[in-house]
Amino acid sequence: MSLPSPKGRGSPLAPPNRFGGIHAERDLEHIADDPETFEELADVRTVYLPDDSRSVISENDSPDLPFRYSLNPYRGCQHGCAYCYARPTHEYLGLNAGLDFETRIFVKHQAPTLFREWMGRQGYQPACVMLSGVTDCYQPGERQFQVTRGCLQAALECRQPMAIVTKNALVTRDLDLLSEMASLGIVCVAISLTSQNPETTGVLEPRTSRPEARLRAIRELSAAGVPVRAMLAPIIPGLNDVEIPSLLEAAAEAGASTASWILLRLPLTVRPVFQEWLERTQSEAVRDRIAGLIQQTRGGRWNDSRFGSRFRGEGAIAEQIGRTFDVFARRLGLTRSHPPLDVSKFRPPAAKNGQLRLF
Repeated sequence: MSLPSPKGRGSPLAPPNRFGGIHAERDLEHIADDPETFEELADVRTVYLPDDSRSVISENDSPDLPFRYSLNPYRGCQHGCAYCYARPTHEYLGLNAGLDFETRIFVKHQAPTLFREWMGRQGYQPACVMLSGVTDCYQPGERQFQVTRGCLQAALECRQPMAIVTKNALVTRDLDLLSEMASLGIVCVAISLTSQNPETTGVLEPRTSRPEARLRAIRELSAAGVPVRAMLAPIIPGLNDVEIPSLLEAAAEAGASTASWILLRLPLTVRPVFQEWLERTQSEAVRDRIAGLIQQTRGGRWNDSRFGSRFRGEGAIAEQIGRTFDVFARRLGLTRSHPPLDVSKFRPPAAKNGQLRLF
């Protein structure tokens, strides 16, 4: 006996934390004949918790990533994507990578202040900061808390270059800031596209913006002069790989200037979450096809964490995906790179006492 899938959530699971601790399993037998209680248990609300971190900047040394610094205003993500590679990060907080990751969201209210302090430290050599390297900075809670907007205001004040990645059309709320930053050459935005089918995104990414809204965001950002990348991520063999040509065509028509792709990754406790999603939402034939193709791109495994191959995979299926993307991206003019963001305009934030730095 199992609970019905929680409303608007990507996963009903509460997988054991890989670092140990207490793990509870629900005993549902005593409510087996009580549909109202079952319905209540399936209505899981989001809880926002304060995150009192003393720093908001993480430093990256991965050879697969084109940025050194990243800023994440939130821990956990309400979008609930069944494939999200960030799910295991909630285990560091003593929570689980399933339903906890989607419903227990930590908010870094002091992020704009901490970001200003970081930019103002002695010896800082300006470099691009990735806004949303882990969880989405424009997830639904941002409407209420506006932490991301505060960080962008700090970046604009200091002329700090920022790269943003999101799958939420809420990014267009900040067009006033983004357009000004674009005029200074200090911002670019990547919009994640997974499917043009709203039914697919509705079950795969339950609380994200629907496809038409993401394309509209690309259109509005591009019209405002903001460089936009269409990020086809993740490509799930057997599910959305056939949509690569149409996704690229739609992105180009909306005004994206470049595009990229990333193969599905299933590290650690992401794998059981995604496998449960397959079991719950796909027919047996589709489920078996997707599982088989994923393993063909990962040397017979579900995941490959090696640098150099984790984003692209290997084997005939992965090569076919890459060739298809390259052919259509070239045809649509989406292979050029954005100009490097301009670090020369950076100016340190004023000190709290208003005193400017000499150096």
